[in-house]
Amino acid sequence: MPGDEVLLEAAGREVPISHPDKVFFPEHGETKLDLARYYLAVAEPLLATMGGRPVLLQRFPDGATGNSFFQKRVAPTKRAPWVTTATVSTPNGTESSALVAVDIAHVLWAVNMGCLGFHVWPTRARPDGEEAPDTRAPSVGYGLPEQDRGPLADELRIDLDPTPGVNFEMVREAAFEVERLFDDHGIRAFPKTTGNRGIHVYVRIEDARWSSYDVRACAVAVARELERRRPDLLTAAWWKEERGRRVFIDFNQNAPHKTVFGAWSVRARAGGQVSTPFGWDELATIHPDQFTLSNVPGRFAAGGDPWAEMYGYPQPLEPLLELHERDMAAGELDAPWPPVYPKMPSEPPRVAPGGAKKEE
Repeated sequence: MPGDEVLLEAAGREVPISHPDKVFFPEHGETKLDLARYYLAVAEPLLATMGGRPVLLQRFPDGATGNSFFQKRVAPTKRAPWVTTATVSTPNGTESSALVAVDIAHVLWAVNMGCLGFHVWPTRARPDGEEAPDTRAPSVGYGLPEQDRGPLADELRIDLDPTPGVNFEMVREAAFEVERLFDDHGIRAFPKTTGNRGIHVYVRIEDARWSSYDVRACAVAVARELERRRPDLLTAAWWKEERGRRVFIDFNQNAPHKTVFGAWSVRARAGGQVSTPFGWDELATIHPDQFTLSNVPGRFAAGGDPWAEMYGYPQPLEPLLELHERDMAAGELDAPWPPVYPKMPSEPPRVAPGGAKKEE
């Protein structure tokens, strides 16, 4: 029927957007077509951070306030012939063909299926059939010399996760502490809002050198050091009953095969809030609710990409690995892993403190 589909030019292709007038964000009435045009407007910075990476799709057929489901596998019979996929695996070894954000046409193809934002791998996709890099060289602290270390990552992601009772002012203060820690170790880091209540801080690291296990070890060390500096504000406690009213540094967002909600992606919120990169000089004044799919394109057009300098200057991990090695030498165990991961040799028991048996 006329009006039931709009064709958008993207990366040399015509990508159909069906039901373009369907309201996806009821607070201000933005439609499915508005969402697609948003991604066209921010294609440059979006692909700078997400381009060439596998992405996990969360689909919202009825818009941001409706039900959703995750789609890991993009079946050949359900995709356009030009859509690119790559084989990815979960912690238990299950493999699937994930969408690769090759260009903005691939992004719009996903939007047409009701994908609002993208959960992004911290590694770039390999073409099908290409042999995986050998990551079996010894990794620090894990005692797994004969096992696969997981994919080689090129990003360290610090997730400042507000626990119940934590407001954004506390998250803001926590982000300043993260900035100071990285500055103390000569590492340049770049923040973004999560599009919800938290802040993510990214460090682009030297490519093809570090496994995801190494990167997670650094994240654990960063979390513990931040807690030492500000125990009143920050916590590295994995178990919720130990966190209190503090900002949790979620180090397990760096575990192998873990995706994180991507920069420039639109959240499933009625107001269409966007996970938005910003400069450290803006931290004192921003609030995450202010950035939406309606105003972020204008912000980018006027001020450019706050992460533009990140991509050309990858950072070393050695200063953070030294923190990790210091903790291990002092007798620290590994931090707990999520239950879907194999038990690690240096990991403490996976028993919540409240559920541990008391010694008789």
